[in-house]
Amino acid sequence: MGFRMGIVGLPNVGKSTLFNALTKTAAAQAANFPFCTIEPNVGEVAVPDPRLDTLAAIASSKQVIPTRITFVDIAGLVKGASKGEGLGNQFLANIREVDAIAHVLRCFEDGDVTHVEGRVDPIADADTIETELMIADLESVERRLANIQRKLKGGDKDAVAQEKLLKAAQAALESGKPARTVSVADEDRKAWDMLQLLTAKPVLFVCNVEEDKAATGNAQSDRVAEMARAQGAGHVVISAKIEEEISQLPADEAAMFLEEMGLHEAGLDRLIREGYKLLGLDTYFTVGPKEARAWTIHKGTLAPQAAGVIHGDFERGFIRAETIAYDDYVTYKGEVGAREAGKFRVEGKTYEVKDGDVLHFLFNA
Repeated sequence: MGFRMGIVGLPNVGKSTLFNALTKTAAAQAANFPFCTIEPNVGEVAVPDPRLDTLAAIASSKQVIPTRITFVDIAGLVKGASKGEGLGNQFLANIREVDAIAHVLRCFEDGDVTHVEGRVDPIADADTIETELMIADLESVERRLANIQRKLKGGDKDAVAQEKLLKAAQAALESGKPARTVSVADEDRKAWDMLQLLTAKPVLFVCNVEEDKAATGNAQSDRVAEMARAQGAGHVVISAKIEEEISQLPADEAAMFLEEMGLHEAGLDRLIREGYKLLGLDTYFTVGPKEARAWTIHKGTLAPQAAGVIHGDFERGFIRAETIAYDDYVTYKGEVGAREAGKFRVEGKTYEVKDGDVLHFLFNA
């Protein structure tokens, strides 16, 4: 599995420019007026992971297949979106379908690019959108509470459990806090996720700065970093203009351009890494002469469920997993060397797959 990240923000903060860069397409129209993105643009990109190329080289794999991430460019939200202002209702529905939110904040000054509020203040921008999402969540919670009253009177156990979660969300939202601040027990996690609350989704603040500040950030992005730390959210500094430029260059020229700008990697790499951290995701590999392939799982996933990411039959008929840690695979130059060095392990159903594991699954068909 990969994951879906929605790119949101006020109009004219650089969302569509960033989307174009990330997907290396011009599918999202970038224009200097609100609502240039009417339908959400969806693009899949390969997740860059140099480990995969290293493994493929060792195993002489004919094909290299990275895991993928889906970016959804969601049109600009404005104040009043929760009441249907702009194209609010449609956009809010699009946000419900993503796993995490990349909240693009304008941290650059440019007189040629208008700001919908007539000022550059990323903290106020973040607050505007968070408030709209919280209002939409509160209305959703109140509707759900009203709808389960009859079941509650009848003593329905599921309704009682749902009421507990809804009231916890309501209390947080009414006190001005997003739903993600609610502490949810492991046994309630599935039911909580099914509520599809907008403010329960993890947030990554993306600070869009001037080109000459891409490596260091600026005073505005420093403010956002402080806000992100206070909220337990992620943040990353990029220049959407730079990202769009390098996305159109061949790999060698892109590397030179990044070096000239004082950057060690593309913004896509940083975005994905922070996104993985935000969602608690790991990568494992399957490697052989035909192909080397990356697979995405949640941290703590057990071997049978990791096998199920490849195919449901692998999970249902799981027998065991043959495992080599990435560093051992590289150090001993492949499976044969790792076996001889005693670094080849056989693991059962209770094994928690680690990031970087090279796995081979045995199963009953």
